Amino acid sequence: MKKLVLALTAVAVFTGSAVAADLPARAYTKAPVMPEPVYNWTGFYVFGGAGGGVWDADSYSVNAAGNAATISQRLGGDGWFGTVGAGYDWQFSQSWVAGIFADGQFGSLRGSLNDNLNGLTGIEKLRDTWAAGVRLGYLVAPNVYSYVNAGFTQSYWSGSQLGAVTGTAPTAATGSFDSNGWFIGGGVENNLNIFGITAPGWFMKTEYRAAYFDRSTLAESNLATGVLTGNSVSFHPLVQTVSTSLVYRFNWGGPVVAKY
Repeated sequence: MKKLVLALTAVAVFTGSAVAADLPARAYTKAPVMPEPVYNWTGFYVFGGAGGGVWDADSYSVNAAGNAATISQRLGGDGWFGTVGAGYDWQFSQSWVAGIFADGQFGSLRGSLNDNLNGLTGIEKLRDTWAAGVRLGYLVAPNVYSYVNAGFTQSYWSGSQLGAVTGTAPTAATGSFDSNGWFIGGGVENNLNIFGITAPGWFMKTEYRAAYFDRSTLAESNLATGVLTGNSVSFHPLVQTVSTSLVYRFNWGGPVVAKY
């Protein structure tokens, strides 16, 4: 009986070893590490949005001889606007992006215009602003771009009807005018997926801008006859704006992921 048990045990061990030898070896490999997403910022884009702003202007009255007749004072206004634009960016290294752009702002930043020499006051509005410039920035994350910008800008201002500061009906007027200048600013642009929104190609940017315009001399005319009175107002504005826009990048295809 003891010999029979030993024989059966030997057969079982032999059979198990043979079956194990016939089974294919199971390979255990480490899962590949996925690379960081790579984004391409080079290409054309368009944008549209809205914002608010303020303007301040150093101003004084000018007499018929063309000389300053009052001390300089600070005038101001504020309001809202819409904006549209387009541009092209070039990613020239892993983290740096440069580009060119042009945009326009359309709205009404409303403030005051005074002729203190003659006791007159009225309303002045910044209607439209155009700008073209360059920007340079750093990718603080693969899909977040922090930048500064600068360039040329032109503004269009409304005319004004001037009445006595006591509130009587207007008796004089100044015409509408253009003013050229330059701007400097900066902002942040990011892909919408940082908010959990799956929208390839869509971005949001928020930007601050300060625009410095040339000094203009606004000639006054008689409101009833249109004849120049010989008086004028010197007007030297600074405009500051903050805007938020949706951006669409035509080349944006999402991250490029290596295949295995």
